[in-house]
Amino acid sequence: MSEEVKKPEVKATPAATSTPASTDRRPARPAASGDRRPARKPAGARGRFQRRRKFCKFCADKTMNIDHKDPVLLGQFVTERYKILPSRVTGTCAKHQRALTTAIKRARVLALLSFTPLHHG
Repeated sequence: MSEEVKKPEVKATPAATSTPASTDRRPARPAASGDRRPARKPAGARGRFQRRRKFCKFCADKTMNIDHKDPVLLGQFVTERYKILPSRVTGTCAKHQRALTTAIKRARVLALLSFTPLHHG
């Protein structure tokens, strides 16, 4: 049980001593066999999930209008803490995100939407 573990000796070659890297006291890193990084997956292999492309609901469905008098529609773009969701979460384009923000703020002023969860709308 009390066996000593012998470390392999690293022999310096004359070419290695002339380079500035030889001043480093660490032994040379072994080739790919000791590499700890996982191998890359082939181009065709994917993980378990493939993220769906986000799209703007209002650009896709031209009949939908952003109206400050429609609290049901605006409620989809507000969190449970009544914060306006960003476009990177909802997928709306910049043009419609600006219109949504304005409509939500107008609905809040008219008391159709709450400012906070403490305000009951």
